[in-house]
Formats: sequence, structure tokens, C-alpha cells
Amino acid sequence: MSPKTKLTSRDFTKILTNYDLGILRGTKVFTHGSVQTNILLKTSKGKFVLRYYNNRPEQSTLFELNLVQYLQDHGFPCPVAIPNIHGKFTDVYKKQPYVIFEFVEGVHIAKPNAKQKNQLIQKVAEMQNILKNYKPANLKYRLNYNIEFCKKLATKKAKEIGTGGAQEKLKWYKREIKKLELPKTLPMGICHCDFHFANILFKNGEFNALIDFDDANYTYKIFDLACLMEPYVKSFSWDSWQKFKTDENIFDFKEAKKIANIYMKYRPLNKVEKKYLFDVYKLSVFIDCLWYFKRGTAKDFFEKRKIDNLNKLGREGFYKEVFGENK
Repeated sequence: MSPKTKLTSRDFTKILTNYDLGILRGTKVFTHGSVQTNILLKTSKGKFVLRYYNNRPEQSTLFELNLVQYLQDHGFPCPVAIPNIHGKFTDVYKKQPYVIFEFVEGVHIAKPNAKQKNQLIQKVAEMQNILKNYKPANLKYRLNYNIEFCKKLATKKAKEIGTGGAQEKLKWYKREIKKLELPKTLPMGICHCDFHFANILFKNGEFNALIDFDDANYTYKIFDLACLMEPYVKSFSWDSWQKFKTDENIFDFKEAKKIANIYMKYRPLNKVEKKYLFDVYKLSVFIDCLWYFKRGTAKDFFEKRKIDNLNKLGREGFYKEVFGENK
């Protein structure tokens, strides 16, 4: 059983007494991706996925449920939650909320081909079109990506680490994030925020579903586009960045420009989104820095290299590289 949970087959059987899903025949823990626990339940009536939330309040779970239901209702391919015999889509077991979803056929592809990448970009853009008028509930229970959230969580991370180096990194973090320009006119909405290959299902080589909305939150609408973009040479990554000199070029916008063009075929960006994609992309780097705050030293680490080089390139340079035009 996954170290994330102490649930046993007896627990699963007890949970299933609240559902009309048949008799438990077997279980399998999904090991890819999520910080939550996902278990395949094989019953006499089919396959289902139990999602047990290790670190989310029930209100946060309801945010996710409402979101996927809205997407499903509007034709977007994502898992459907199954109600229990009392009509509830979520409940609490051993003090933690859980949901049972329909099982979606498909495989995770760590290295998708060009066609599959394009399908993902298209679906991400279409998802934003669907969510254009969506009014989310329980927002305060989500980790909504903005500057204040970043500063608050970075302060918490530095305190938890409790070293002088962590405090120095925090000073750098707060100083740099102040440089972001994110005007009130920049459209905001719900984004998925996590396109790890374990969250994407392909069937017969075709895109079949986007799953795991655990990181979905209210942020800038182009945050998902920023998440899809990696405007760097392929050899520059979290485990190889130290091989590059500080003045060495790390940028290669060929793929990032292609991603932006495909995205805009299905959801055109307005002038403000184009202009400030630079800042939202930087915000995505600051978010990554939060999850890996211990990585590197205060003087030099992966995300700092990214931010330093982005600062040198500037908003105008980033814009020209991605969109190939003047503002």
C-alpha cells in the first residue's frame, strides 16, 4: 500500500457500502503523480478510482468536484465523480475527504509525439474557452497562484527549513517577485496548473482525458499556457543546470513559439495577455521554486538561473521571441 495512506482492503469495502458499485474484487494503488492517494477499485460492476485526499479540507475537494462536473457537462474529457447511495459526491473517512470517480481508459505517455503534444495544447486552450463564464465556489480553500500567495508560502518554507541559507533565498525571492507586473486588466480564471505526463491519458495514440485537478486554482488565464512552455535548450534542466556558465545562453524559443501559436488557434490572446505572458511565465517559475525551496544554495539554484536570464532578456525580448512581432 502507498505510504501516503494506511487504508486497507477492509476500509475500501466499508467505503463501498455507501455505493451501488458492486462487491470489491481487487485494488491497485496508482504510483504516478499526485500527492493525494489514488486507488483503482475493481468490483463486480467494473473499475473505479478512489481518490483519498491526504492534505485537503472537504471544501477544497468540493471545488475540484464542481470544476470537473462543469467541464464534463460542457463536453471536456475528464473523469466523472460518482454519487453514493445518499446522492453525495464526496464524504469523509478517517477524518479525510474522498471521492470515487469513473475509471477512464488510457495510458500515460512520458514522451508524447508532436501530434499528441498538439492535442494537449488544443485541449488546454479549449478548456479555457469552456471556463470563460465559470463561477467557482470555495476559492478560499485553494492555493490560488498570485504574488501574495507566493510570498506567504515562501516565508513558511524558509521558516520550516530554518537555516540562514533559506532566509537568504527568501530575501532574493521577495525582492524578485516584486518586479512582476500583473495588471488588473490581465484576465483571470481557473487553470489546471499541472501537465505532468501522469495527468494526461491517451487511448489508441489519441488524447483521451485530462485528470488530477488537485492543483487547479484561480489565477491568470494564461498560466496554463506558461506551464506548457519551456523556452530553454533541452540540455538545461533541473539536474543539468550547473553545467552551464552564468553568462551562457540557455534559451531556445522555437518550441515555445510553436506552442503559443497552436494555443492561439483555439483561444486567441488579447494584447494584455501577450504583453504580460513574460510576467506570468516568471510567476510559474516562482511557483516551482516554492515546491523545491531546499534545492541549491541561496547564491545559485535552478529557478534563480531562470529568473536571472529572463530578467536579462526582458519583457520586450520575451515578447519578440514568442510572438515574433513588436508590441
